[in-house]
Amino acid sequence: MNENLFASFITPMMFGLPLVTLIVLFPSLLFPTSNRLVNNRLISLQQWMLQLVSKQMMSIHNTKGQTWTLMLMSLILFIGSTNLLGLLPHSFTPTTQLSMNLGMAIPLWAGAVITGFRNKTKASLAHFLPQGTPTPLIPMLVIIETISLFIQPVALAVRLTANITAGHLLIHLIGGATLALMSINTTTALITFIILILLTVLEFAVAMIQAYVFTLLVSLYLHDNT
Repeated sequence: MNENLFASFITPMMFGLPLVTLIVLFPSLLFPTSNRLVNNRLISLQQWMLQLVSKQMMSIHNTKGQTWTLMLMSLILFIGSTNLLGLLPHSFTPTTQLSMNLGMAIPLWAGAVITGFRNKTKASLAHFLPQGTPTPLIPMLVIIETISLFIQPVALAVRLTANITAGHLLIHLIGGATLALMSINTTTALITFIILILLTVLEFAVAMIQAYVFTLLVSLYLHDNT
């Protein structure tokens, strides 16, 4: 119970070197490329899920937007697998780091916005000034729309960081409470343990949902600019 509450969010080190790079690259080993004519069940399940998500997510895009399919599918696989691996005991979750999430959100957002300014310059500029705006409000609305545009990647990163961090903190707190209650009241400890199991199941769902939400919002930003 004396353990630091935020110890699991500290970047792991070995011989004075951060292990973040190895941890980030590890999920790619979970999705091997099969050269067989008939795939096994795991790879078939992965391909089916990818086809389902890509069909649902990319159906709203035109030809230019669909060129981002591979990048968006790689993004959802990376975030989803990283979130799930972070639920393992004594593991580190890179998506709890705001700096990493900003590193994913800002380039994708910037790419979508630059694509919009290149292909739909007038329509992109028109978003800064809604039609029918009174003349005295024009400067204020332009400033507000500009701020709302630049805050989009920050909202993406903060949403993912907050949801994953909150779930890990709850699991840590309830797990510590369960251990403390075992020597005091077995019945209460059992109830707390059941709550911990239910919360862990919920966190598995949250891990996948947050990966989907992050990728979906990037897809919507892309759709607005293509």
